[in-house]
Amino acid sequence: MKVATYNVNSIKARKELLFMWLNRDPVDILCLQELKQEEKNFPFEDFEKLGYYCEVFAQKTYNGVCICSKLPIEEVRKGFNDPNFDQQKRIITARIEGIWFINVYAPHGDLRGTEKFYYKLSFYEKLLKFLKENFSPQEPICMLGDFNVARGDLDVFDPEILKDTIGTMKEEREALERVISWGFIDAFRYLYPDRIQFTWWDYIGGMIWKNQGMRIDYLFVTEPLKDRIKDVYVDLWPRKRRSPKPSDHAPVVGVFEP
Repeated sequence: MKVATYNVNSIKARKELLFMWLNRDPVDILCLQELKQEEKNFPFEDFEKLGYYCEVFAQKTYNGVCICSKLPIEEVRKGFNDPNFDQQKRIITARIEGIWFINVYAPHGDLRGTEKFYYKLSFYEKLLKFLKENFSPQEPICMLGDFNVARGDLDVFDPEILKDTIGTMKEEREALERVISWGFIDAFRYLYPDRIQFTWWDYIGGMIWKNQGMRIDYLFVTEPLKDRIKDVYVDLWPRKRRSPKPSDHAPVVGVFEP
């Protein structure tokens, strides 16, 4: 089973590239973030031609998440069931082949002390509460997506330059670690504890060609899935396209035993 998370930074702008990639490297389950398009405009038919059924939780211009699967999707949950948080479409959950998949697009945040900074921290508190109220670490769960936090120094190209910037601030990292500590394992770090590999590179300054990025997209798994992980890799092919214009993220792919 191949599972991918990919922040496409607009499904409309990235549709051609996305399908080029899927034809090149098919996956069984695809979790997308930052769709920036209402559900009524989502390209369901294009996905169906490749054998995917999609569940979408989206809004106009901002945010938006979906789960597309070639395997049967069950028990779909859209949002937190909390109007205060679900105005921003950032989380969708489904059970596939007995595994819960939780697709997350965490807020980008902003400078310390701003409204967006506090909203980001509140989002992580809400995510932890959602996990505690609806799931157990003893269940097979894969939580994946764009978490907008680099966990540690190995996850940024220059820890000194990026120290205490958005995505590396102490409060953000601690908030994410509390979520992980609920019962998750960072699948990439479990397999490759010392490997430097980024998932996001700024468009400005040719950062992808200098490999000056951050690792902010993750696959987190609970203990029941740990021994089923065979590989986790970042596919640079879509990010290094000059045309069509790529997302600033690259897809992260997890390979699991059935």
